[in-house]
Amino acid sequence: MSSSIDTRYRSATISVLVENESGVLARVIGLFSGRGYNIESLTVAPVDETGHRSRINIVTSGTEMVIGQIKAQLDRLVPVYRVADLTLLGPHIASEMALVKVISESADKRGEALRLAGEYGARTVDATEISFVFEMTGSTDKLDAFLDTMRPLGLAEVSRTGVAAMTRGTHII
Repeated sequence: MSSSIDTRYRSATISVLVENESGVLARVIGLFSGRGYNIESLTVAPVDETGHRSRINIVTSGTEMVIGQIKAQLDRLVPVYRVADLTLLGPHIASEMALVKVISESADKRGEALRLAGEYGARTVDATEISFVFEMTGSTDKLDAFLDTMRPLGLAEVSRTGVAAMTRGTHII
């Protein structure tokens, strides 16, 4: 008799609605670090007009069993209101922002960086004689592709926000 345990890894975007109070983020991160789970991306910010609730978006990966354990353990934390795996709920939007600094002494490389930034939809937010800082938003894959394109042109520094995500349509988390 063969085992039917799924050992394939997948990425999961988990949205956690929590009470906005001191120590909540530390408890969430502690849950991950204490069990050896990796956080690939983490964002947190207040999401209501009173500032009493925050949304934590976590991108992680693991087997179905591990992701299920993560969700169950998050759901047991106080003060967590809701936990949802957006990757299983259907269509969702996941976007992040990056600031990308490109430095090059070569006018040709700077020109190419500026041209490609325009093609990717990046906005120039700072420019000097030998450098640019571009701001770009989009999917993680789009940002990764942009960074790969900028590497040979003088990519010097990157700062990323992490993934902000929510379901599409009328479904509310």
